[in-house]
Amino acid sequence: MKILVLFTELAEYVLACLNELAEVSGAEVHIIRYPVNREAPFQFTGLHPRVVLHDRSLFAENELVDVAYKLSPQLVMVSGWKDKGYLKVAKAFHGKVPTVLLFDNKWKGGLKQNLASLISPFHLRKRFSHCFVPGPEQAVFARKLGYPPNRILQGFYCCDTGHFARIFHDTFPAKRATFPRRLLYVGRYYDFKGITDLWEAFSRLHSFHAEGWELWCLGTGDVPPAVHPSIKHFGFVQPRDMQPFLAQCGVFVMPSRIEPWGVVLHEMACAGFPLLASREVGSAVTFLQAGENGYVFDAGNADALERALVQMMEKTDAELTAMGESSHRLGLTLTTTLWSKKLLGILTT
Repeated sequence: MKILVLFTELAEYVLACLNELAEVSGAEVHIIRYPVNREAPFQFTGLHPRVVLHDRSLFAENELVDVAYKLSPQLVMVSGWKDKGYLKVAKAFHGKVPTVLLFDNKWKGGLKQNLASLISPFHLRKRFSHCFVPGPEQAVFARKLGYPPNRILQGFYCCDTGHFARIFHDTFPAKRATFPRRLLYVGRYYDFKGITDLWEAFSRLHSFHAEGWELWCLGTGDVPPAVHPSIKHFGFVQPRDMQPFLAQCGVFVMPSRIEPWGVVLHEMACAGFPLLASREVGSAVTFLQAGENGYVFDAGNADALERALVQMMEKTDAELTAMGESSHRLGLTLTTTLWSKKLLGILTT
């Protein structure tokens, strides 16, 4: 069996799922993908022997259909609907094999989305038999596009659960003894990520509630790093190199103003972090239960973020440990194995 994946910017966590798909299915998985994002320069290692990467830039738009026919896949997966060459492949295979549309857009009800719903019967539904989306807010959009519930899969974004679960087992015994008083941010340095809200809130708190706490930031982008004695910047860190940082930090903060999903929240849940996330973080619906393993706050509101930080900082070590263990349990409700089985179920229905 062969599976064809037409992707935009491939990330390490997507590759972890596709490696698992190759393992559990016995299939060859061919991935055509765009160059990596310069702010998230993932270096792909540990490819499964049956996973093959292809560079999108090597194929003209009209060549992609010929390439796909030569592969003769039994399943086609396409990331988004912007690449015209990818859409041509989906149309060529629609009705012959399952063609799965992958997207993370939440339903907002704006003009463009309503227009997409109107033209979907003549456009997307002539190309894609199924939708695979991250969660319930994206599933609403899929239904608006005309797909029935039995043609909509949820759980498209899944972290490398095996990797981050191992980090939990390696690092959490020390945290049970002494919980680290360090906040952690992992993400790009862009305004829409809410990074300046976090720096502002932490800086205001530091002289009283945050005394003894540090904020460690892993990422890069166009926002200049904040200068503060207790805020440390480490640049972009490959997922495989994160364990030393995660071992020394205790609470994860995701202050995004715009975040359709946010796989990093799933990663940090699996790794056993109490979580703070804005209400815009789509994955908080699945991996954050307010009061049990973290707190949510209004996006773009430094005062609300400050209050959430205070709630977390006032917890005892025992309370923070219990929250981290709860996060780990919630993180394992979606694994790469479950992801693969869910997708392969399309072939048997």
